[in-house]
Amino acid sequence: MMGTVTEYIELATDGNTDIRDVTDAVRAALARHGCRDGLATVFVPGATGAVTTLEMEPGLVRDTARWFAELADPGRHYEHDETHCQPNAVAHLRAALVGPSETFPVTAGEPELGTWQRIVFIDFDTRPRDRRLTVKFVGECDGGT
Repeated sequence: MMGTVTEYIELATDGNTDIRDVTDAVRAALARHGCRDGLATVFVPGATGAVTTLEMEPGLVRDTARWFAELADPGRHYEHDETHCQPNAVAHLRAALVGPSETFPVTAGEPELGTWQRIVFIDFDTRPRDRRLTVKFVGECDGGT
């Protein structure tokens, strides 16, 4: 049956470019509802987190965090930090580069990903956070509404 399914992934993160693999949680959400063929989107509400895909090789994870630190250097002056109660301009800038969501095809119940490709959430905020990601599936599933 064609329909939509909405699920949520709850995460407690460390902030400061904390990269979390959510692929298995997305797969579990699809399986719970018998989602077979369609499109899935993983979205983070908020302006200091991002969703993308990445190879979760430890060296690449460290390289990614270092690249963001160099790109939006926390040692630089940012006007947002002067005018806002949370001095987290770097988090906003980094998140804007990546974006808040990733959409991918689902075929035969599985997200279509490359061999090493994983769906990741990156928390750029400057402090630990409790995050809630939205997983929205549109297509053929048993549990759609």
